[in-house]
Amino acid sequence: MSSDKEQKKSGKNPETTISVRILKAGNRFFTRFYHRLKVQNECPLPSEGPAILVCNHVSALDPLLIQSAIRKRLVIWMMAGEYYDIPVLGSVFRAVHAIPVQRSGRDLTATRAALRALENGRILGIFPEGKIETSQELLPFQTGVALMAIKAGVDVYPAYLDGTQRGKEMVAAVASPNKARLTFGPKVEFDRSSTGKQALEEATGKMRDAIEGLRKQQAERYNVPST
Repeated sequence: MSSDKEQKKSGKNPETTISVRILKAGNRFFTRFYHRLKVQNECPLPSEGPAILVCNHVSALDPLLIQSAIRKRLVIWMMAGEYYDIPVLGSVFRAVHAIPVQRSGRDLTATRAALRALENGRILGIFPEGKIETSQELLPFQTGVALMAIKAGVDVYPAYLDGTQRGKEMVAAVASPNKARLTFGPKVEFDRSSTGKQALEEATGKMRDAIEGLRKQQAERYNVPST
């Protein structure tokens, strides 16, 4: 977490650093041409200020695909901690300020880092299913996203991903060519007056419904089975 602390101390925006710009340009070429990503619509994220982006989780390639469609902003992803320790890739994750999350129990350190990123005006990316889908049916969503959104007072935007990368192991998903599709949706409206269990579950349900709607929309547009 040292890079996050240094960023806060210096006040430097990682979106403006040369290293991040180079990584984003390389990633855009990699995902658009090698993985043939099709983006159905323009990303509605704000051009400045904090927000949360939520998406279903299909493969380890997901953060790269989504980032390539967001040209002006850097998404700070919350990701499984074991990915952070992979040689070479770990250095890339640190450069883009990804937040490692430990799978065992509630990771309060990661939660604090995520809230700090929002406080600093960043875009926070989260896969609320908590693990990779094994089918096109969405998994249950965790309520942590709703809690952070309410506490930080930020909007939540949904996205839906699908493609031939689904079901592949990490290396295969990234290294082998794919055909991927990405759809963005408008911000999710939900009650922010409470952080009680029922309120969080209702807010989380609206986020899941929004992504489910994008799934059906994408299936209809690209003529693929929606179930």
